Amino acid sequence: MTDLAIAANGLRKSYRDKDGDKVVLDGIDLAVPEGTIFSLLGPNGAGKTTTVQILSTLIRADGGQVQIAGYDLNRQADDVRGMIGVTGQYSAVDKLLTGEENLLLMADLKHLPKRTGRQKAKELLERFDLVDAAGRPAATYSGGMQRRLDLAMTLVGDPRLIFLDEPTTGLDPRSRRTMWGIVRELVAGGVTIFLTTQYLEEADELADRIALLDHGRLIAEGTAEELKRLIPGGHVLLKFADPGRLDAARLVLGLGTPDPEALTLQVPSDGSVRVIRQVLAVLDEHSIEIDEMSMHTPDLDDVFLTLTGQNGDQDKEPVR
Repeated sequence: MTDLAIAANGLRKSYRDKDGDKVVLDGIDLAVPEGTIFSLLGPNGAGKTTTVQILSTLIRADGGQVQIAGYDLNRQADDVRGMIGVTGQYSAVDKLLTGEENLLLMADLKHLPKRTGRQKAKELLERFDLVDAAGRPAATYSGGMQRRLDLAMTLVGDPRLIFLDEPTTGLDPRSRRTMWGIVRELVAGGVTIFLTTQYLEEADELADRIALLDHGRLIAEGTAEELKRLIPGGHVLLKFADPGRLDAARLVLGLGTPDPEALTLQVPSDGSVRVIRQVLAVLDEHSIEIDEMSMHTPDLDDVFLTLTGQNGDQDKEPVR
């Protein structure tokens, strides 16, 4: 068994429209380790949904090789479908059915024995805190409850790889954090999550690795901290007890922007431990004490806007 839940090489996809062929995916490579959360970010039209549709066997790629949990995507699509679950941006919940009926329907679609299906539905209702609402039509559920039920339906077949396409869109902050907790529990149990999200904070909070897709190409990949260090703006902020120490620090370090009123010195940094050690070593060598130190790095909003060339006026707005 491979250690990679997803291994894609040279993935390509084009569509033909009135203007000719439009390249949606231009040879992307993905490597997603088992038991991790991988987040794919990008602006509208970047190719995120197409990527998910290909990896979840909904459409075929024009080129490239893909293995899902060791199975070849093209030759063993049925085996792949047995390993995965998909929770789309738009809920698959039947709102005319009760919560329990939705789960039992999914169990029937998975060809589970009746007794097994009823037991599975009971377990999932308890796990997702939906027992009290189990007999109510899903139309009466709040948005957060519907999303929990939607994810519970995905879990009926015990998938080892789950594609979550913008799972918390439209949810209030409390419901979003509830979903985050559920996602973490799934990964702790060995499930792999492939996450697309319009909330950069969500990727920052959850993802082990993040890839940024733009115009069908991966333009950056790494941990959240690695991506933040790709763009300028990071700094160490040093606070001193008096102006003399501030001036001395500025002199021995030979760089930085002082703020005499706040008694702080802002020293450019890429956020690495090496730079922080160097700063502290120089100050210690000259017996200059600091009162406080804090590290500031660009957030994922800054990374997204800088690397994709999006308009700065969109800062802090959700991206898709």
